[in-house]
Amino acid sequence: METVYLILADGTHFSGKPFGSPAPYAHELPASSSPGAAGEVVFNTSMTGYHEILTDPSYAGQIILMTYPHIGNYGTSQEWNESGPEAVDRKEIKACGLIVRDYYDGPVPPGRISLHQFMVSNGISGITGIDTRRLTLSLRDHGSRNGVLVRTAGSTLAKEEKSRVLEWLGAQPEMTGSNLLSSVGTDREQHIASDKKNGEGETDDQKQLHLVLLDCGIKGNIIRELTSRGTRVTLLPSNADIQAIESLKADGLLVSNGPGDPAVLNRQTALIRECMNKMPVFGICLGHQLISLALGAKTYKMKFGHHGGNHPVRDERTGKVFVTAQNHGFAVDGDSLPDDVDIWFTNTNDNSIEGILHTKLPVMAVQFHPEAAPGPHDAGWIFDAFLDRLRP
Repeated sequence: METVYLILADGTHFSGKPFGSPAPYAHELPASSSPGAAGEVVFNTSMTGYHEILTDPSYAGQIILMTYPHIGNYGTSQEWNESGPEAVDRKEIKACGLIVRDYYDGPVPPGRISLHQFMVSNGISGITGIDTRRLTLSLRDHGSRNGVLVRTAGSTLAKEEKSRVLEWLGAQPEMTGSNLLSSVGTDREQHIASDKKNGEGETDDQKQLHLVLLDCGIKGNIIRELTSRGTRVTLLPSNADIQAIESLKADGLLVSNGPGDPAVLNRQTALIRECMNKMPVFGICLGHQLISLALGAKTYKMKFGHHGGNHPVRDERTGKVFVTAQNHGFAVDGDSLPDDVDIWFTNTNDNSIEGILHTKLPVMAVQFHPEAAPGPHDAGWIFDAFLDRLRP
């Protein structure tokens, strides 16, 4: 069996067994048939949900390391896709690769396919059998960095092969400064109906709401959370303009999650700034960062980010703490927030900003994922809080 290597940009390397789509050989990298093999290596602390994680558009440009050791035992199903409806990039998997300690290669429940098959169909490579704890500690202590999966015909990677890989990695862009929106999200206006019939079970103050969603790589469960609450949504591409939004006469705007560096998304930031004085605005993850930038704040690259389903945040209004799902490598600089913006949520582990509320405008945003799939579900009430703001 061929050996597959994970090589990081600083020269750190791990050898293991392959699964998923075959990784490229070192000499194939300049014109690789498997371009998804390279990306920023980040660790995710979730125990379940590997399918949802792989299909999350926010992981575009990244290789995911699962800290939970046993992965793949319940297979995959298209029903769990988080890639959003009819995205620009039709591939279901948005991540660049997967790293696990122990890949399960046995039978899966009827009606599902194996994780290996799912990754093969999407051209995504994986590596198993490495010391994921050592790699996680390296990323935690020294920060996330670019990496690539390559295979070799022998049992070891030749010195010249590693040198070639490191030279190639050195030419790859860093996540800081990267605009990845062109590879995710919808490329056309899309209308999605509410799950409830108009007027079904509604009182006068529960009229069916209409939200415009600026799709920067939206997760499918955000849409499901909204439609299940009787809201119809219109998806617009991330490069939409103010005229397109105003023409829909919606009750509010939601700015979605997405990949890359928010600081370089000047078009989206300017658009949000225009919208904030015209309608209620809500943001999730990247949307939170873009709204903060539109208000005059700054963002920064985190050392290794927050990725997983067990991150505690504190509601600064009530003092209550609840568990959230998170996936971000950038954060909002709290010291740069203007005086008319309150900090809504704080991460209890590192005190980073997890949510904001404007004191004068109907603007709110959260860094975590209230729509978390498969969970936790502690933060689902955030959608109700925003929708309540839209009703008279």
